[in-house]
Amino acid sequence: MVDVAFGPKKGQRPNLSDNREAYLDMVRRKRMYGGILLVFFIGIMASGWMLAEERNAGDFWAGLPQILDFPAEVLLEAWANRANLPGLIWDHFPALIETINIAAVATLIGALTAMALSLLATRGLARWPRLIPLFRRTMDALRAIPEIVIALVLIYILGGGPVPAVIAIALHTGGALGKLFSEVAENADVKPVEGLTSVGANWSQRMWLGVIPQVAPNWLSYALLRFEINVRASAILGFVGEGGIGHDLKIAMQWGQGRYDEVVSIFLLLFLTIVLIDQISDHYRHKLVKGR
Repeated sequence: MVDVAFGPKKGQRPNLSDNREAYLDMVRRKRMYGGILLVFFIGIMASGWMLAEERNAGDFWAGLPQILDFPAEVLLEAWANRANLPGLIWDHFPALIETINIAAVATLIGALTAMALSLLATRGLARWPRLIPLFRRTMDALRAIPEIVIALVLIYILGGGPVPAVIAIALHTGGALGKLFSEVAENADVKPVEGLTSVGANWSQRMWLGVIPQVAPNWLSYALLRFEINVRASAILGFVGEGGIGHDLKIAMQWGQGRYDEVVSIFLLLFLTIVLIDQISDHYRHKLVKGR
């Protein structure tokens, strides 16, 4: 009889009758591998720290006591002008709407792209199985390039504004969601697909009627989560001239003293918006996945 656990060849095998001995052997192996990984991680961290210290313009430890000086200066000025905060928040509300619009449009375009790429890259469902590696590497490439790098390239082509930000975030979203959507689709039940195939349905009909109804709740949940991330990303892209509330924050910080109350008002507005979006999307994600 073939030993399916250790292969067909004869040789020395552990004494499986002694459960305690097998368990202790497994624990020793885990500890050994864990120790090796820990030493490797500490070595990488130490070498990276020394390299950063060599390239740093100032000494980290010497500047550590001053780390709170700038935040304290900002907060003290904002507190002194706290009566202006509600008006400043209202003044920057249109920029916040622009930021949310950028994130929403980018998420929609990225999610639609991810749907197509994920179905074409899922084993057992792909339209062209031989092209699965191509579609997977495409998603890897879209995921690997940060949004800010894509945005900086597009600025030279399209100029500043929300359009480069939408394209940059949508491309990254397509790669990130495509990976997640593909993993969900791989766990879909293929029996409906087989039934549709037997009655002559084409590939698009099989996906639309047999796969998407199964994966739609999880896909929508991931898309909502990505929308939260894209709101933050669109605010960050404002620092490189892509519009929205990030651009207003950059200008306020460049002016320095005298505009710190404006900086705090923008941070408050962005923080409250992200908390609100998080609460709403969390509610709907839970409802979609759990069904209540």
